[in-house]
Amino acid sequence: MKQLLIASLLLGSIFSVNADIEAATADMSKKTVSPTTALRVKKWIHGSIDCETNEDPAIEVFQYDQSSYILRQNKCLSFEAPFIYVLLGDEKVLVLDTGATKNALEFPLYETVASLFPAQRGRFIEKEMLVVHSHSHSDHRAGDSQFEGKPNVTVVEPNYTAITQFFAFSDWPNGEAIIELGGRRLTIVPTPGHQEEAISIYDPHTEWLLTGDTLYPGYIYVKNWDEYKKSIARLVFLSKEHSISAVLGAHIEMTDNAGEHYPIGTIFQPNEAALTLTPADLVALNSALEKSDKADEIVLDELIIVPMNAFQKAISNVARWIIQ
Repeated sequence: MKQLLIASLLLGSIFSVNADIEAATADMSKKTVSPTTALRVKKWIHGSIDCETNEDPAIEVFQYDQSSYILRQNKCLSFEAPFIYVLLGDEKVLVLDTGATKNALEFPLYETVASLFPAQRGRFIEKEMLVVHSHSHSDHRAGDSQFEGKPNVTVVEPNYTAITQFFAFSDWPNGEAIIELGGRRLTIVPTPGHQEEAISIYDPHTEWLLTGDTLYPGYIYVKNWDEYKKSIARLVFLSKEHSISAVLGAHIEMTDNAGEHYPIGTIFQPNEAALTLTPADLVALNSALEKSDKADEIVLDELIIVPMNAFQKAISNVARWIIQ
């Protein structure tokens, strides 16, 4: 039965991408819905009560425009169901995170990314694909091996040395870096707190602020409270300097009821909150953090943050040590 499920997920991913893109584009055209609105109201695949009967693709693809895509991993492959962002420039393609599953048969991420641009297939192969990570936790880098060794692909390891060298950070976590994709100039902002080497990315083309696990509609564990406070303040400052259409993180864990989240490990989330957060959510979180005099749970309508306990920090430290 498991083999049948994996085959179904794989076939669904590879053969449904173009059909899904065409259907979504046609539907948006008929209803004259803006991409921003379509993203805000988007209902994602959200798992099943019984994953043995799940027929959703391994990877759901949402086309925001001709050069911007959001992918979500099936919750029946991993309860984490992380989101992955693909941004196309004239010269390079950025892939932010590689999901929670290594096996390309179960989770064909590289093939899915390559299939997003069939009309430009020849040109796409010639472009450099740049794979970076919002942070180093395994559910955001498990698919790296699918990209490693491929022609014209650069995978930036999610450790301190690789990140500071590649982005030329000389005073981490201060300052910003720039990635030039060719007609698309991305700003990289250090945002440690959830994890030491976490980054966020601002894309002026879509006006997206991509925040990984630093900020998303869910139950967010914070490892270093003081660094997290500084990171959120840093993002608030950026949001005042740039126009932001959406703040987009790496998971959905909140329900559509204010302040309520699904238990960790849930594989069926039929009443999820929207993926999109707003600059106002950033400001609200920053205000709550400024008022807090110690590390303690903060519950907001759209998200919850909670400090890691000593055991969780120890596990995180071991995991970080392995990849340094």
